[in-house]
Amino acid sequence: MRTVHLPTVDDVAAARDVIDRHLAPTPVIRSAALGSVALKLETLQPTGSFKVRGALVAVAKQHAQPIVTASAGNHGLGVAYAATEYGAAATIVIPTNASSVKRTALEAFAVELVAAGTSYDEAEAHALELAEHGAHFISPYNDPDTIAGQGTIALELFDQMPDVRQVIVPIGGGGLISGIGLASTLRDGVQVIGVEAAASPAVAAALNGESSIEVKPTLADGLAGNLEEGSITIELTRRHVADIVEVSEDEIANAISFLSARHGLVAEGSAAVGVAALLHGKVAADESTAVIVTGRNIARSTYIDVLTREGDEPPRR
Repeated sequence: MRTVHLPTVDDVAAARDVIDRHLAPTPVIRSAALGSVALKLETLQPTGSFKVRGALVAVAKQHAQPIVTASAGNHGLGVAYAATEYGAAATIVIPTNASSVKRTALEAFAVELVAAGTSYDEAEAHALELAEHGAHFISPYNDPDTIAGQGTIALELFDQMPDVRQVIVPIGGGGLISGIGLASTLRDGVQVIGVEAAASPAVAAALNGESSIEVKPTLADGLAGNLEEGSITIELTRRHVADIVEVSEDEIANAISFLSARHGLVAEGSAAVGVAALLHGKVAADESTAVIVTGRNIARSTYIDVLTREGDEPPRR
């Protein structure tokens, strides 16, 4: 088991200095269809996902040595982008069944792309093996620099929306919600709520003492997978997250359709789970609520299938 130290709020503040050198703040829009809830659009990042933040912060610290990571796609894109920015040598390990749109995007970067296993868990195991030969492993969630980078979303949000009192956050391995939860301690009265895909509730299971779960197929492929043993995201979630809810595959599909129909936004399944929780009454919200819409990298065929499902219409509020 790797030893990984917990990040601090000072780490999040330092991470923002890195992010500000590379990325513009992502916009916040109001959704009248959701009762004026705010949507923080990480879909507009240059890689199409929030994960470029954590990757930039981690690579900024480690770029003098070879880097290896595992990813279902978005974290790999972030590391590839950051490695290009810093001139670092990077190896990205993805599952053989990774999203085609994410794989195609990765192939555009000058990184070594390795396909291993048929799940994120197997890809991560292979990446950890590669790291034993002298490379630095950057976890998409179990890494203090990655977590600090993701926490910069909250710092931006606090500037853009001073009245925010509730932040709804997707959960996969817990890196995003750990960073936002940690950053939320800088602002009194902010509650952080997590949303998992019911097909892969790894963090909720770990909080209940379960070491692993059966991961089922899900539209939220970026949230799917078990956790590295001893992941620091569990302790950070325990400390800083008020509640975790689950959403079904139908609910995720409805949220993808809703974001397209009502806001003209392309959102992958992982990005839509927060909106799904609101549409289907899993979380109460008002105009002081913000939802992190995390990424747009959905395969075209999947997107078309979701938007053209027979008999489906986006839920109305």
